[in-house]
Amino acid sequence: MTPPTPGARQGLPARLERRNALFQQWQSLLTNRTKRTRNGEMIIQGVRPISQAIAHGVTIRALLSDGRERPSHWAQALLQDPPGPVVELTPELMTELGERADGAPELLAVAALPSDDMTRLVPSPAGLVVVFDRPSGPGNIGSLVRTADALGADGVVVTGHSADVWDPAAIRASTGSVFAVPVLRRPSHHEVLAWIQEQRQAGTPWSVVGLDEAGGLEISGVDLTGPVLLVVGNETVGMSAGWREACDVVAEIPMGGSASSLNASVAGSIALYEARRQRGGAAGAA
Repeated sequence: MTPPTPGARQGLPARLERRNALFQQWQSLLTNRTKRTRNGEMIIQGVRPISQAIAHGVTIRALLSDGRERPSHWAQALLQDPPGPVVELTPELMTELGERADGAPELLAVAALPSDDMTRLVPSPAGLVVVFDRPSGPGNIGSLVRTADALGADGVVVTGHSADVWDPAAIRASTGSVFAVPVLRRPSHHEVLAWIQEQRQAGTPWSVVGLDEAGGLEISGVDLTGPVLLVVGNETVGMSAGWREACDVVAEIPMGGSASSLNASVAGSIALYEARRQRGGAAGAA
C-alpha cells in the first residue's frame, strides 16, 4: 500500500531502502539517551503506544510503514489520515527499528519528546503525584507509570540520575500510559519541592510521603486522602538523602515470607492502590 502522504513533503523521503544517515539517526534513538535528548525525538513501537501518543497530542514527526499490501484496519486508518509525514521502509529496516523477533511491524512512529516543564502537572483538588527517584530500570519506570495511570495519579516525575522515561523499553512497559499522564524528568528533588512549595503557598496542603522497607509506619495508617506527593526510591538503595529529609511521613509496606524487599514499581503500585482505596476508589486519570 502506498502511503497517501509522502514524507518528502517535510523534507523526508517517501521511501527508504538502505541504511543511510537518516536510518542511523532513527536507529540511535533506540539505545542512545543522549541522541534522544539532543534531537528531542523518540521511537514509539506497538499498536497501543502509538495510538495513545496520537490520542494525547504527541507530535508525530514521521510515521514509518513497512508498505505491506494488506495492512490491518488500524494501520490503514492511520495511513489514510496520517498524523505526520509517512515514510515507507523495507521490511528488513522496519524489523531492525521495531526490535522484534517475529518480523517487521506495520507501523512505527518517530515522535517529539514531551516537555519536562513542571507546569505540565495540573493536579486534581485531591492531587496525587508520584516521584520515582533514580530508577535504574526502564521497565520499572513504564510499569509504575502504567499503574499510576490506572489508579488515578495526576502525573509521574522521575528525578535524579536514572533510566530514561523515553527508552523504548519504558514506553512498551507502560503500554502507552507514558502519553496518557504527564511524565516528567527532573535533575533532582529541588525542582519538585519548589513546585510543592508553590502549591502550599497557593493554599493546597500537599504532604510528601516516602516509601521505605523500614519506614516504621504502615502505609495503611498514613492519610492519603489529601494532596500527596508519593516518593518511590531507587530499586536498590531507596530514596536519596534529599528526598528522605523532605518527607513529612516515611511509610512501609508490611511483608512476610523470605523476600528482603519489594520491586520498586510493585511497592509504588501497592501505595497507589492504598491511596485509591482511601479515596473511595474514585479514579482520576484512567
